[in-house]
Amino acid sequence: MFVKQLSVFIENREGRLEKVTETLSNHNINIVSLSLADTSEYGMLRLIVSDPDKGKQVLKENGFSAMLTDVLAVRLPHDVGMLQKLLQIFFEVNLNVEYMYVLGTGEENASIIVKVSDPKKAVEALAANNLSVFTAEEAYSINK
Repeated sequence: MFVKQLSVFIENREGRLEKVTETLSNHNINIVSLSLADTSEYGMLRLIVSDPDKGKQVLKENGFSAMLTDVLAVRLPHDVGMLQKLLQIFFEVNLNVEYMYVLGTGEENASIIVKVSDPKKAVEALAANNLSVFTAEEAYSINK
């Protein structure tokens, strides 16, 4: 039901992002999806990876600040207005969307990663509206 997202706090300087990807690659960890937001000095890299626990461990061992966060990987029909419908569902049950980004799946559906204020309540609201989420195993193995 929930997917573990690997969040990495990195300095906004040349080579740091490449070092994160190199570390994951050297440990055979596939990046399924990512989002990078930055300020002038620091960035927050959010990743869905094939093995989030191992990813956190190897990044910490290599001097990165990394943590795991529960998020939802939501399947949405690729139709006009579906994002608005998703947000309306969350609004109707008083959920705050903290952030979201695209999850590339290769499926016909549009899929997104969503961090909401109450993930359990969000899953219930999605099910009540005939929308589904990826299992963790499905999300970690996308693009294999």
